[in-house]
Amino acid sequence: QVQLVESGGGLVQAGGSLRLSCAASRAIFRVSLMGWYRQAPGKQRELVATASTTGSTNYADSVKGRFTIARDDAKNTVYLQMNSLKPEDTAVYYCNAVVYLANMNYWGEGTLVTVSS
Repeated sequence: QVQLVESGGGLVQAGGSLRLSCAASRAIFRVSLMGWYRQAPGKQRELVATASTTGSTNYADSVKGRFTIARDDAKNTVYLQMNSLKPEDTAVYYCNAVVYLANMNYWGEGTLVTVSS
């Protein structure tokens, strides 16, 4: 039924790049705000970026100018392009979908990003 599946995590050196993907169920993707969150060891989960159905995007200050979120409506997929990675970006990254005007919130299982210094 409803699923969010992340991929693309891995190990990268500081200054490098990774692209995360989140494949979503069409039933929720087309009516949902899509987003990426992350949780570093010992820290609270935090918002990274969001992308609406109309193309509006929002970013945390810590990633602004380095990360880019994008939606591919044909593939029901949201991406997070991460450039100029820093060790502080090391975290498990989670895909999120919030259905507009409904009490529906969905999460992926996460994908680990490790940035070495």
